[in-house]
Amino acid sequence: MLYDNAQLARVYLHAYQITGDVFYRHITTEILDYAVREMISPEGGFYSSQDADSEGHEGKFFVWTPEEIRSALGGSASGLLIVSKSKQDVSDAALFMDAYGVTERGNFEGKNILNLARDVDVLSAMHKLDASVVQRKLDDARQKLFTARERRIKPARDEKILTGWNGLMLAAFAEAARVLGRSQNPEPRSQYESVARRNADFLLANLRDANGRLKRSYKDGQAGLNGYLEDYANLAEGLLALYETTFEEKYWVAARELTNVILEHFSDPRGGFFDTSDDHEELVVRPKDVQDNATPSGSAMAAMVLFKLGAYTGEARYIDAAEAAVAPLQPALAQAPTGFAWWLCGLEFELAPPKEIAIVGEDLPQAPPYQGGGAEPLLEVVFGEYRPNQVVAWKREGAESVIPLLEGREAREGKATAYVCQNFACRMPVTEAEILRTQLGGWNVAE
Repeated sequence: MLYDNAQLARVYLHAYQITGDVFYRHITTEILDYAVREMISPEGGFYSSQDADSEGHEGKFFVWTPEEIRSALGGSASGLLIVSKSKQDVSDAALFMDAYGVTERGNFEGKNILNLARDVDVLSAMHKLDASVVQRKLDDARQKLFTARERRIKPARDEKILTGWNGLMLAAFAEAARVLGRSQNPEPRSQYESVARRNADFLLANLRDANGRLKRSYKDGQAGLNGYLEDYANLAEGLLALYETTFEEKYWVAARELTNVILEHFSDPRGGFFDTSDDHEELVVRPKDVQDNATPSGSAMAAMVLFKLGAYTGEARYIDAAEAAVAPLQPALAQAPTGFAWWLCGLEFELAPPKEIAIVGEDLPQAPPYQGGGAEPLLEVVFGEYRPNQVVAWKREGAESVIPLLEGREAREGKATAYVCQNFACRMPVTEAEILRTQLGGWNVAE
């Protein structure tokens, strides 16, 4: 499902930020690369799902037998494990099957779903090979098996493009472009940013009408069904993520417009939000589902977006609406936290409280090395660690901005300058990355 891949990509991206473990980075890029390869339409929208079945059998496209692996990679037909006496004795097939737990019996209806059963260092010791050689052999084997698998009959796809699910994937690509593009290897930035831009532009052009109202679904050139709360909230959150990657204000403006529609057409006078708009097809009961399921609750995502816009603008109407939605649910959050994870994220964002970061400087370079008085070293500090409770805005020195957080902010001494604020009360502006890092390390208004 598209929403599974979108949410998992962000989980692994955040794990990489927190731990620095390149394994998590690798999983993030593999998920996103899969989405580009298999799930994206020529127009830039993401399809809803790829079937598990092909040719009438569940998993047929994805599972392997030992013989199929040997045929693709070469190796002894007498067994899986080859106990090597020299480095030359190890077949690529045996090494791969040891790594991925492949057996004659299989782990799924007599065949094998590949899963990483042994680490490279373990395989290195087993087969008396250097770890670098093991890794190279496994990478080569994976590519050969992928090529062989591409000759199979592919599973069907559900090629509906759903606005809410696309919003989740938009956020994943936008955040990955930002985070991975500011690490030692910035290569994914341009690709992922391009995917995110195309997706956002497609959604805004094809699933939003002239009145700013969203449609739920798009297929074969036609958009239909009134948008639900999750469509507005998820897309708004994705657009805010894309703004923080590109700093193109059209995405921030679009997110704010969608959020204003939420306040106007989805609000419950008693607090919180309905899942359908006030001009939706009349139902026996107007639904209001507040619990997270396979995807975040539309109400929880709406509260998160409102808290973020409150931090960007200082407008009480955003913060008040979010707090009115969260307040009645606090007993449930304590009793069943795993069912209300996005609500808890929103509540933490508000209580942290969030850091509002405004940066003013020269044009943004696209990759290291960073020279001169540009903003990129400051942004690398801001986004280099996992900091979920912040909003970030940037503008060019001397430029006008529609974002209130940037109002009155100026560069100092001809250098890019960062303002770290909470509730629009700011510390002294800084131009040095390390001083900014210290400011972000811990501060609140009570100090």
